[in-house]
Amino acid sequence: MVAAVVDAVAEQVVGQLREYCATPAARLDCVAAAMEEEMRAGLREEAGWCDRGDGGGDQGGAAGGRREQDQDDRLLRRQPTQRDLFGFIASALAKFVADEGPSNKVVLGGKQRELGFTFSFPVRQTSVASGTLIKWTKEFAVDDAVGEDVVAQLQTAMEKQGVNMRVSALINDTVGTLAADSYNDEDVVIGVILGTGSNAAYVEKANAIPKLNGELPESGNMVFEKLISGLYLGDIVRRVLLKIAMQCSIFGDVDHTKLRSHFVLRTPDVSAMHHDETPDLRIVAKKLAGNLKIADTSFETRKMVVEICDIVTTRSARLAAAGIVGIIRKIGRGTPGPGDKRKTGIAIDGGLFEHYAKFRQCLESTLVELLGEEASKSVSVKLTKDGSGLGAALIAAAHSQYAN
Repeated sequence: MVAAVVDAVAEQVVGQLREYCATPAARLDCVAAAMEEEMRAGLREEAGWCDRGDGGGDQGGAAGGRREQDQDDRLLRRQPTQRDLFGFIASALAKFVADEGPSNKVVLGGKQRELGFTFSFPVRQTSVASGTLIKWTKEFAVDDAVGEDVVAQLQTAMEKQGVNMRVSALINDTVGTLAADSYNDEDVVIGVILGTGSNAAYVEKANAIPKLNGELPESGNMVFEKLISGLYLGDIVRRVLLKIAMQCSIFGDVDHTKLRSHFVLRTPDVSAMHHDETPDLRIVAKKLAGNLKIADTSFETRKMVVEICDIVTTRSARLAAAGIVGIIRKIGRGTPGPGDKRKTGIAIDGGLFEHYAKFRQCLESTLVELLGEEASKSVSVKLTKDGSGLGAALIAAAHSQYAN
């Protein structure tokens, strides 16, 4: 009898989650429409810089560092400063130049090296190679860098390291992805990041970007990104499991310390549990025991955890698809008319899209659902690896001091 009551409490929590996370097509259409309007509002306020491919998927144009790479643990043991951050980047560049050896000097012919800087955080960009950091996102916190020109800070750090490089382009990872793929495929007009964070950029007509000098709209603490991005999905699942553990004993007599620890359950863990096809769901059991110290779970409890992963991930993928549809509609590609043979290529980079198969499949099927079978035939989605790095190099080359 007690077990039945416990199961009923857990199922009630999961049922509420299922209801709160529901994303019917009508709701997603509203999200896409809101996204389109927010983009128009953003273009009225302030536009990003990059006259060779940047449409500014953000309101106000954001830019930011490569999010997928591991962070240096030494900088996380104390509150880091901008000197730490840009000094670390400059030291990595110095090592790269040293490893490169003298052979490249012959190729350069004594010319100064040039750099494309990918920096994926909100920046008020004032030129193609300058921009001040508005605020940090994705749990980063280097307080004294806020309000500073990130290019100037990197330039100073490189000079201290004896690195003779010039930053000729400041971009974000979505712009880099868009630039990299559109270089080889003229049909690509949208670049999307679905990894630790999420963002998008698209090709916009210059006459659709009114120039105003007002303040940037309030971001709302990036709520939409937090519902989608890989940085947060694991923690959403953890919070649901904590709520269940607080209301019933389905996990047994467990210590809640780990369940209360932020980011102890990561999206790769959620993906592993979601894709668990073992007969007894032993991967789920291993993740629960290893990450959350929840051992000796029943098969039914493990099935419930898989369902929670599915609910959270499905919402994420469908919301991401709705955001992309909003962009497609913004650029007039949502309902192609008679004789319109334009193709709409969407380049997507990021570990969430690349490695989480169920997320990727759900996103792609939702695009078809929202666009319709006929319109979706002209839309192609492609995975791009390290598009931000390649795109940064391409844009830097386009704005080189040595360009003809």
